[in-house]
Amino acid sequence: MEIPALFLFIILINITCVVSELALKFVIITEIHENDLPQQVGIAIKQTEENKQGLVISDVIIQLDRENEEDSYRQLCSSVSQGVSLIIDLSWSPWEMAEELSSSAGVPIVRSLLGSQQFIGGFDGYLETRNATDAAIILESEVDVDRTLYELLGRSHVRVWVHAGLTRDSAKALKAMRPEPNFYIIIGSGAFVTATYKRAVKEKLVKRRYRWNLIVTDYENIDVSNIILPTVVMQADAAECCKLLGLSDGCSCVMSLEKKQYIVNNLIYYVAETLSKLDTDKIVSVNCETSDGEMNVTKERFNQIIEEDLANNDTLFFWDTERSGLFLRSRFILSTFTPEAGLQKIATWSADEEYKLLPGVVLEPLRNFFRIGTSPAVPWTLPKYDPESGEQMFSEDGEPLYEGYCIDLIGKIAEEMGFDYEIITPKSGTFGRRLPNGSWDGIVGDLMTGETDIAVAALTMTAEREEVVDFVAPYFEQTGILIVIRKPIRKTSLFKFMTVLRTEVWLSIVAALLLTGFMIWLLEKYSPYSARNNPDAYPYPCREFTLKESFWFALTSFTPQGGGEAPKALSGRTLVAAYWLFVVLMLATFTANLAAFLTVERMQTPVSSLEQLARQSRINYTVVESSTIHQYFINMKFAEDTLYRVWKEITLNATSDQAQYRVWDYPIREQYGHILLAINASGPVPDARTGFEQVNEHAEADFAFIHDSAEIKYEITRNCNLTEVGEVFAEQPYAIAVQQGSRLQEDLSRTLLDLQKERFLEQLASKYWNESARQACPDADESEGITLESLGGVFIATLFGLGLAMITLGWEVFYYKRKQKNKVQAIDATIEKTEAFVKPKKVPKKIADSVAKLRKRNKKGGNIVKNVTIGDHFKPADKGVSYISVYPRGGYRP
Repeated sequence: MEIPALFLFIILINITCVVSELALKFVIITEIHENDLPQQVGIAIKQTEENKQGLVISDVIIQLDRENEEDSYRQLCSSVSQGVSLIIDLSWSPWEMAEELSSSAGVPIVRSLLGSQQFIGGFDGYLETRNATDAAIILESEVDVDRTLYELLGRSHVRVWVHAGLTRDSAKALKAMRPEPNFYIIIGSGAFVTATYKRAVKEKLVKRRYRWNLIVTDYENIDVSNIILPTVVMQADAAECCKLLGLSDGCSCVMSLEKKQYIVNNLIYYVAETLSKLDTDKIVSVNCETSDGEMNVTKERFNQIIEEDLANNDTLFFWDTERSGLFLRSRFILSTFTPEAGLQKIATWSADEEYKLLPGVVLEPLRNFFRIGTSPAVPWTLPKYDPESGEQMFSEDGEPLYEGYCIDLIGKIAEEMGFDYEIITPKSGTFGRRLPNGSWDGIVGDLMTGETDIAVAALTMTAEREEVVDFVAPYFEQTGILIVIRKPIRKTSLFKFMTVLRTEVWLSIVAALLLTGFMIWLLEKYSPYSARNNPDAYPYPCREFTLKESFWFALTSFTPQGGGEAPKALSGRTLVAAYWLFVVLMLATFTANLAAFLTVERMQTPVSSLEQLARQSRINYTVVESSTIHQYFINMKFAEDTLYRVWKEITLNATSDQAQYRVWDYPIREQYGHILLAINASGPVPDARTGFEQVNEHAEADFAFIHDSAEIKYEITRNCNLTEVGEVFAEQPYAIAVQQGSRLQEDLSRTLLDLQKERFLEQLASKYWNESARQACPDADESEGITLESLGGVFIATLFGLGLAMITLGWEVFYYKRKQKNKVQAIDATIEKTEAFVKPKKVPKKIADSVAKLRKRNKKGGNIVKNVTIGDHFKPADKGVSYISVYPRGGYRP
C-alpha cells in the first residue's frame, strides 16, 4: 500500500507543477524571403523563457508567399486550429487574410516592423515638406528593396526608384533616368552608406546641393569627411540602443549590435509578459470556417493592457491602434551637413510623432532642376571657345559649353523662376522631325521621351509639332527666310570720272576745241574789222589772236574764269558765243552725269526680291540641304503642282455653268518650281557656314544664299561684304516648348511676359544683331562721299600740269639764254668788222674804266641779263656790253 500511495503522490506533484507553468503558443507570420527570421524568433523565444521562469512558449512559423497566399492561409488555419495565443505578423505589409481571421475569431494580432521601414516612413514626412515629386532610393539588399516598396506602397506620394546597392551599371541607369529624381536617398548601415556615397561621388552623381540624403539605420557614426556638397543626414538616437540592451541611458552601445535580433527579443518578451497578465484562457483552438469570436474578450483585454502600458512616451515600443502594430519607438535625428559648418541638427521626432523642425530652424529653399534641350544654331546656341587659345570649352563632366541668344535667355529664365538646369543637345537629329515609324528625333523627340523638361532653341511653331508637345508664347517673332548676296565690288579707277562720257565724246570735244581755236585765228587774221586789221578803231592795246593765243582762248573757255579778252570782229564774237554755249552745255552735262553715275553705282544691287531672283539666270543660289528652308521650297513646288492640276481639271471639265473658269493664262505664277530647279542645279550646301563662304567667294555678286533670316542678319553684322536682298518671307515665330500637359507652361508664359515688359528680349536682340557694328565697315554709310580712287585722276592731271609747267619753264629759260647769247655774238662780230676799217681812237680813261667794271660785274654775277638803252628801245644785253661808243649827234660816220 505504501508504494501505490507514493506513486500517487508523485503524480499529484507533477500535475501541480504542470498546472503552475504558463503555456503560450505564438503563430508568427514572416515573409518567405526572410530566411534568417525564423532562427531569430527561436532565439528570442528561448531567451524569453530563460528570463521568465515558468513560461513555456511554442511557436509556429508561417512563411507568407505573396504569390500563393491560399497555401499560406491553409497553413495558418491548420496552426490556429491546434491552439493559438497570439498572431505576430512580421511581414512587410499587413496580410489581409490574417487580419480577417483575427477580426472574425477575435485572435489577438500584433504587427511589427524590423527593418528600415520606420526610417523610410519618418523621412517621407521631410520629403513632403520639400515638395519632392520623385526620389531614387539605394538600399543594401534585394530584401530591403522589397520591404521598402511594400512600406511606401499606398502611403507615400513620392515616385520612387529603388535599387539594391550602387554599381557602375546602376549608376549609369540612374544617370539615364528621365525625369531625373529630385532626391537621392541611401539607406543602410553606416558602413554601407559611407561606401555607397563614395561610389556616387566617383560616378559623378553628386552634383546638386541638399539633393543627397544619407539615412543610417544602425548606431554607427557616419564618416562625413567624404561629403562634398551640402547633404541631409538622418540617424537614430543612440539612447535607443541602451533601451534595446536593457541598460541605462548613457551606456556604451556596441557598434556591431544586431539591431533586428534585439527588436525581436524585446517584442517576444513584451507580448509574452502582457499575455501572462490576462485571466482568460491563454491557448484557444480556432476553426477558420466556423469561427464566431471565441477570443474577442482576450483580444480586447490584450489591446487594453498594451494601450495603458505604452501610454508613457519613455517606453521602448508604442501601440498603433489603427494598424494593430507594436512598433519600436525610434527617435530620429535629422541634420544638415555642409563642408563649412559641419553637422547641424535641424529636427528630432519619434516614430509615433509627425516630422517637425526645431524652433527657429529655417531650411534653405531648394531649387528645382530641369534638363533644358537646345540645338546648335547661329546665333541662338553657339559652341563656346576659349578667347585666348581658340579651343572649344568643356565642363568638368566633359560636356561642351555653349553661348548665344538661347543660352542667355535660359539663364535669365532660370534666375527669374529660381531653378537649376543642365543644357542637353539631342543625340540624333536637330530640332525635330517625324520619322517614318511615327516617332520624333531631335529636340521634340527628347521632350516626348522625357529626356528633357524644356526646349529653348530656334524651334518654330508648327501644327505638326503642336500635336506632340506644348508651346509657350513666342519669344522671337521676326524670323523667316531671307536672301543674302555679296555686295558688288565697285571697280575703282583713278580716271573714273573720264568714264562718264564715252571715248568718242571726249574726242569730239577735243576736235571742237581745236577747230574753234583755228577758226578764231582765221577770222582774226582775215576780218577787216579785227583789231589787227583795223588799228584805228582800237587806239588802245588789244589782244593779238595768234594761232597759239587762239588755242589758249578756246581751252581756257572751259574754266569758270573764261577765256579772257574776246575778238573784236563780229564774226569772231559770233563764233565765240556759239562756242561758249557749247562749253556751258558740255560742262552741265558732264556734271550731271558724273553725279548720277556715282550715285547709281552706290545704290545698285543685282536683285531686290525673290521674284527677281527667280526670273534671272546670272545669279546662282542655293539652300542648306534637308533644312527647313529646303523643305519649304519643296512644299511650295508641291502646292504649285497641286493647284495647277486642280485648275486644269476645272478648266478642261468646265460646263456651260462654269464658263468663268475658262481663262487663257494660268492665274498663279509658277516660280517655286524654277527656284527648286535652280537650287538643285547649284547643289544644296551641307551647312550654313559653307553657304556663306560660297557667297563671300563670289566677288561679282553672282551667287546668293537663301537661309534663315535671323542667322543671315547676324552674319551680315559680322561680315562687311554681305548684304541682304528683299524682305523677309515665310515668317514663323520661335517659341519655347514643354512636354504635353506640363505644369511649367503657365510659369514660363508668365516669366516671358515679365521679360517682355522689362524689355529684356529687346536688349538681347540688340546684343546679337548689333547694327552699330556695321559702322566699322568701310562702306557701311551708303551716303559717303566720292572716294579718292574715283577722282584721283583729277589730282594726277593737276600734278602732271604742274610738272609740265616746270619743264616748260626750264625750256623757256634755256631757250631765252641761248637766244640772247646768239644776239651778243652777232653784235660782237659786227663791231669787230667795223674796227677793221676804222682807226681806233683812244678811248677816254673814264669810259674805259666803266666798261671794265661792267664786264667784271658780268663775270661775277654769272649769266645775268640786263636791259640797256640802245636807240629808242630797251634791249637785253647778254654777256655784258663789250664797249659803248658815244658820238655827237650827226658826228659818226661809218
